[in-house]
Amino acid sequence: MFEIIFDPNNYPFWILIIAIIAGAIAIISRPFSTYIKFVYPNAKFEAMGNPFIEEKELSGVLQSKDLSGFKDTLDSLKDYNIKGETTYDVQRSLDDHFIKTIDMMRKDSSKKMQEFYDVYLEKLDIYLIKRELKRKFSGISIESSSVNQALLPNTKTLLEAMNDVEQEELPALLKSYGFSKELTNALTEETIDFLAIDTSIDTYLIDRFKQITVPYKCEQGKQTFIKRMLDIINIKTLLRAKQLGYDLDSCKKLFLGEGQEFASWKFNELADVDDVSQVISGLEGTSYYGVLKDAIEDYTKEESVQVLENALDGLFLKLVKDISIQNYISIGPTIRFIVSKEFEIQNLKIVAKGIGENLSSDLIKTFLITEASA
Repeated sequence: MFEIIFDPNNYPFWILIIAIIAGAIAIISRPFSTYIKFVYPNAKFEAMGNPFIEEKELSGVLQSKDLSGFKDTLDSLKDYNIKGETTYDVQRSLDDHFIKTIDMMRKDSSKKMQEFYDVYLEKLDIYLIKRELKRKFSGISIESSSVNQALLPNTKTLLEAMNDVEQEELPALLKSYGFSKELTNALTEETIDFLAIDTSIDTYLIDRFKQITVPYKCEQGKQTFIKRMLDIINIKTLLRAKQLGYDLDSCKKLFLGEGQEFASWKFNELADVDDVSQVISGLEGTSYYGVLKDAIEDYTKEESVQVLENALDGLFLKLVKDISIQNYISIGPTIRFIVSKEFEIQNLKIVAKGIGENLSSDLIKTFLITEASA
């Protein structure tokens, strides 16, 4: 039988050769089929860029004397086409611009990237759910303006439902929307721990990102992005916990999972230290130590971990840039563009609010996030 198969004078031999060649071509061409789908969108995203995470471009808009000048400056530097006469309307217009940007990215990207954009929008809405849960447990009704700020219809429906139910009904409601048992348990505690609630919601979000299916050869880039995000959130949570005086057992409950450099043993070790400065010292040897060390003096002056969180956000932009470089022919530039656009919009909303309230440019600068230097 083998003599027939390997005999060049017989059809089975050539059928085998053709099958081998076809298989080899399929294996070799599969990565290229993915890369081809990213060529146009990646080139477009790189060309568009995100100038307002850079000090130079932000300094330009900070010189605006009023909201009208702010809008004109934006349109002259980048065609934002912002509408509105009040601070609130301008901020809403910036949010609308972000939604339009993501819609543009959807149209230009592979169909297999659509779920990524869905979850990213959900990420942007998460803070509303956190905020309104706190308001609900403080006996404050959810305002219609909060519902209108939601980017996804599902979030708007949830916020409306949260407003209509009693506190004891919230766990069942959130469970029906897919939130974890950890969150529903946190909501039934006798003493509500809002940091634990935030952590449970963050865990839900991380799980959503992990479940996303992305195109072939993009999984590694996605996983690195998730792990870096995990590290940043874990460190922020631990810093806040120490600022609030949480004990060891309480801190351990706040761990979201292992990231790129921050393992569970390291989290537990730092959860046992006394204060914020010791947490920072314990991070020596990681990518996160340098920016936190540089910000410790400002933290001491302000006595607020927000200073440290801003430093970590700036570093996150730098780490996302690294992910883009490492995955340049696949998902990298897409991740960098959307993350940078998020912070860019956040910066511009802060500038708009500062200008609208006649704050000094020096004060506004302290709230802005810029990409950390190499």
